[in-house]
Amino acid sequence: MALKRRVVVGVDSSTQSCKVVSVDADTGELLQLQSAPHPDGTSINPARWWDAFEQAGGADAAAGAGNVLALGVSAQQHGMVALDDTGTPVHDALLWNDVRSAPQARALTEQYGASMWADEVGVVPVASFTITKLAWMHENRPELAARVEQVLLPHDWLTWNILGRPVEATTDRSDASGTGYFSVHSNEYRLDLLESALGRAASVPRVLGPSERAGVTSGGVIVSAGAGDNASAALGLGAEEGDVIVSIGTSGTVFASTAAQIADASGSVAGFADAVGGQLPLLATINGARTLVATAGMLDVNIERFGALALSAPIDADGLLMLPYLDGERTPNLPDATGSLTGMQRGNMRPENLAQASVLGLVCSLADALDSLRSQGVPVRQVILIGGGSQSPAVQKIAADVFGVPVLLPAPGEYVALGAARQAAWALDGEFPEWKREIATELTPSAARDWAVDVRARYAEQRGLIYGV
Repeated sequence: MALKRRVVVGVDSSTQSCKVVSVDADTGELLQLQSAPHPDGTSINPARWWDAFEQAGGADAAAGAGNVLALGVSAQQHGMVALDDTGTPVHDALLWNDVRSAPQARALTEQYGASMWADEVGVVPVASFTITKLAWMHENRPELAARVEQVLLPHDWLTWNILGRPVEATTDRSDASGTGYFSVHSNEYRLDLLESALGRAASVPRVLGPSERAGVTSGGVIVSAGAGDNASAALGLGAEEGDVIVSIGTSGTVFASTAAQIADASGSVAGFADAVGGQLPLLATINGARTLVATAGMLDVNIERFGALALSAPIDADGLLMLPYLDGERTPNLPDATGSLTGMQRGNMRPENLAQASVLGLVCSLADALDSLRSQGVPVRQVILIGGGSQSPAVQKIAADVFGVPVLLPAPGEYVALGAARQAAWALDGEFPEWKREIATELTPSAARDWAVDVRARYAEQRGLIYGV
């Protein structure tokens, strides 16, 4: 008689959707994937996250359906879930890509000094971080800030609801490290910073260790500590020292799981924590794959035709150059920036060159982030390229040459959700699960990559001329 599979579930509550994967706890084999969309925008009623969680089968999994033994939740980082004394949000959750708090980020940096933030907290405030959003509420909606009793993040809020809203909410070190009021170096909250930003004290969730359990559902399913989305992706990919993950999704992110301690007073590299007890230095760009989608719209073609146009262009776009800061930017920290197209000549203003210029702009912005990671002493042996944008043949064609290191393309998968499932298996058994990583393609830099060096130099020159960075 065949043994019954032990099933664990991983949840990825991202900006765009909620994905729920069922996984064999012993092998890591994907058994089922379900998903449901989230509304578009940079602020959202958290109840919509729960609606999508239910639609994607998460509530059934939490009840133990399908022989589910454990469940883990990962979600987009930084989102401000500010609750009153009844557990009701006082305002829509401001998401990581909501930049209205840019003035407050600058003010917090000036108030305490960039070195204090880097040395004592691990990050220097930018508009993405939770603490700046609390400061925005304090300054712009003081009547709402006065009602705030508890502050959670998206993954904290989902875990709390899955467990029936226990008295004490929980989080993990990776997600707490993105708030701006948790010290990665001391592993303690800086509640003085939270109170200063919000204008009052508020409770925060207890920080769990990587393999700890947040609780058990009414259906008997173990719920793990959970994690921020990037830390969960590193966990799902089994990232090792020297592996740098570049994810091209709604945003672009460049990060590594490492033992290195990061304290970057420039604010370029955020010294986040990972989901296994180490560090996760990270840079994020607001403009990821949407750069390509927006350019396709400008050309009035679908994304497949856009890709074909880019592949048919000269590899250097015949001199066209795009700075893809279409929605402002976080790396570099330019929240009010706009995109630009330079190098235009009558002979190169063709659709295929515009398509290729947008691909180059996207990959060059990520290469800049990779260089910043190197500058902090993080080893870069190879890049693991993931996210929807990584599947673009036009991106794949240039990635290794622009990055200057081998690029691994894992088999397509939901690695954030898989990392949450892996953590659930860890909480279930108390031992880290050794699941195999499957690499589909390896790309190596070409011997003749002078074109990429030239494009990056022109990109840096234009960035400096227009924005001074």
